[in-house]
Amino acid sequence: MKTTEQVRYSPYDYEIHEDPYPTYARLREEAPVYRNDEIDFWALSRHADVTDAFRDSTLFSSANGVSLEPMATGPNAWRSMSFLAMDPPRHGLIRSIISRGFTVRRITDMEPHILELTRRHLEPALEQGSFDFVTDFAGKLPMDVLSEMIGFPPADRAEVRRLADLLVHREEGVFDVPQAGVEAALTLAKYFADMIAERRKRRSDDLTSALLDAELEGEKLNDADIISFLFLIVVAGNETTAKLLANAWYWAWRNPGERAKPFADPGRIESWIDETLRFDGSSQMLARTVTKDVELHGIRIPAGGRALLLIGAANRDPRVFPEPDRYDLDRDTSEMVSFGVARHFCLGAPLARLEARIALGELVRRVSDYDIDDTNVRRVHSVNVRGFESLPTTVETR
Repeated sequence: MKTTEQVRYSPYDYEIHEDPYPTYARLREEAPVYRNDEIDFWALSRHADVTDAFRDSTLFSSANGVSLEPMATGPNAWRSMSFLAMDPPRHGLIRSIISRGFTVRRITDMEPHILELTRRHLEPALEQGSFDFVTDFAGKLPMDVLSEMIGFPPADRAEVRRLADLLVHREEGVFDVPQAGVEAALTLAKYFADMIAERRKRRSDDLTSALLDAELEGEKLNDADIISFLFLIVVAGNETTAKLLANAWYWAWRNPGERAKPFADPGRIESWIDETLRFDGSSQMLARTVTKDVELHGIRIPAGGRALLLIGAANRDPRVFPEPDRYDLDRDTSEMVSFGVARHFCLGAPLARLEARIALGELVRRVSDYDIDDTNVRRVHSVNVRGFESLPTTVETR
């Protein structure tokens, strides 16, 4: 009799970083509440369970952080994750104050400048004909956009980007933040503190100054609150948007029939973005702490247990998305959970979408066809961010 090996999952495995989706499929069917004893976590992979957990912040708490690493877990997790690592009512209060500086109008007003930055990075890359889509374009644009918003001077941006990359990189066999990531966090914390001190003396027309002045019902953010939000936006806002752009470029290349749609009709760029977010999103999972015993699918998760909400698995659940492993720009993606759900819906989603729409729009306008050197593609190694470190591309311009 042939036996099937029991499914095994760890977000640290480099094999998972290369392609997690066959494992996700097995988890959904064979172990919808999966237990990893070695690293001490549970994992939810079905769309309904992930969505319910996002919505129930009383049972699935964020207060100990949303990352699996011990160094980023505990009551001080908010110091590097801001309101993402908080529960109501503190979550709502801090998010509301921050949203007064991080407004839709502020984002919308940046559209002409995002287009300018896009062209600034894209033009020299297209002139070369062959370039690295990540290092020459997608990895630069989001950090420059955020730098303009936050107030980082141009001379500092490459170093801030390098430090942000170190924060998400994980070494094989190491189940915590590597030493290089710890040192990068300390360096960034000091840099943010110095910048805030300077803005307290002299305001500028940037998000950091706006956060210093934002208040709600008489409460304002202190330096620690602002530093924690800057950590969140520099890591989450930069890394996830850069990966979204490269993922869209890669999967369109792998699916020429779907690629033809936005290249023939730029009005399809939004669906290109949405299907990429569903099919292979840059944010793969978030952690929660279970506040009391809960039973799902006959499995008990004890109070205090760490539960991973597998966003990437939920977005390919066939119960919600027919033929989920097919990249299809015509599908309904309205149920995807790529930006979270309910009160934890990503505050930066409008900015990420705007950047992606402008960047991909310029590519469609300037490029008639392109190829990717698949033999030299390299992926990043991160617990929850999925994307490319290198994506060698050759283009034909219009």
